[in-house]
Amino acid sequence: MTRNNFWLAALGVALLSACGPTQVVVTAEIAPNDPSQGAELRALGDLEIRMFPYDRDLIFDSLTAVALTPEPAIPDSVLDAQNQVATAQQAWRDAETRWNVLRETLQTLSDELDGLSRQQGQYRVLYNEFQDLEDEYADVERQRDTAFEEFTTLQAASLAASQEIRLLREQWADEWYIDVDMVMTAHQRASGLEVLYDTTDASGIAQFDAKAGDYWVTARYELPYTELYWNVLITVVGGEPEQLRLTRDNATSRPKL
Repeated sequence: MTRNNFWLAALGVALLSACGPTQVVVTAEIAPNDPSQGAELRALGDLEIRMFPYDRDLIFDSLTAVALTPEPAIPDSVLDAQNQVATAQQAWRDAETRWNVLRETLQTLSDELDGLSRQQGQYRVLYNEFQDLEDEYADVERQRDTAFEEFTTLQAASLAASQEIRLLREQWADEWYIDVDMVMTAHQRASGLEVLYDTTDASGIAQFDAKAGDYWVTARYELPYTELYWNVLITVVGGEPEQLRLTRDNATSRPKL
């Protein structure tokens, strides 16, 4: 092969590489919201991630702006009720945890007492400790049961209120977002790109082969009373793989009805 032919071949390979898809690696991981659980990141496996060549949020915002009736807002009372449920649930779990600790401690003391003679001084010490803990055990058990009853009562009321506003919002969306699929299809055709899908593996990693262009990486992760929502813009260019991390820092926390 002549020198000129060699450089032409090399140039052709470079051009093909630049026009080909670029690997996009998305990692999804979050730290616990409760500082007491430590700051270690937890990989979000089995999380559906999509890459849109247009901004879906902007399309929904545009349709919302031209709607003849406003989207039903989530009342503060519904959000307050969810917060009350979360607080009551934590109180019940704390009481349950303490109750389990006391039960195990009482069982340990009981086993130790069975191995001692009542005439031994150590027996009297352990017996007094057992009686004190037994009284606390009964008190904590009552607190646990009361907390659980309060939690279930608040939860039932909160679910009913959430369902009511959710149905109103769904009915509104059915009326005013009726053209959303058509609008999104038009945006996709104009971009000349495809919508890409993948699901994270156990390590919280998803991978895509994307053509050059702008994409909005979207995902949702449900928490007990809220959801984390991502809609992150990335620009894919030919060459080295693109990397994106989805964390609490670049997510929006939204109420979950």
